Amino acid sequence: MTPSEHNLDVTRNLRLVEWLKCEMLSGMASFYRLMLKGSRVSQEALADVLANIILVAYLLARRMGMTYAMIDLKIHSKIKLGVTEEHEVEKWYRDLSELAAYMNRNRK
Repeated sequence: MTPSEHNLDVTRNLRLVEWLKCEMLSGMASFYRLMLKGSRVSQEALADVLANIILVAYLLARRMGMTYAMIDLKIHSKIKLGVTEEHEVEKWYRDLSELAAYMNRNRK
């Protein structure tokens, strides 16, 4: 790779990171707008916005030098910690245990 090609690649990566950050903020803003509407919002609309936020988070992590597996390991670690420390969402609803079971079932 020539120096100019390297500079172009770095510039392209920086632009992509900035775009992904904007997408993340836009997704969060959309999520909050939908939540303001309350019960008038469809599950489909919420699922679409949340899926986009998660997708952008994975892509942003990749552009920052992390692997998808690294992010998955961090998620699993945080779930395990939440279960161990009896986080409120686990203690009250067992959501973390349910998420862990779901993720374990769907591992490839």
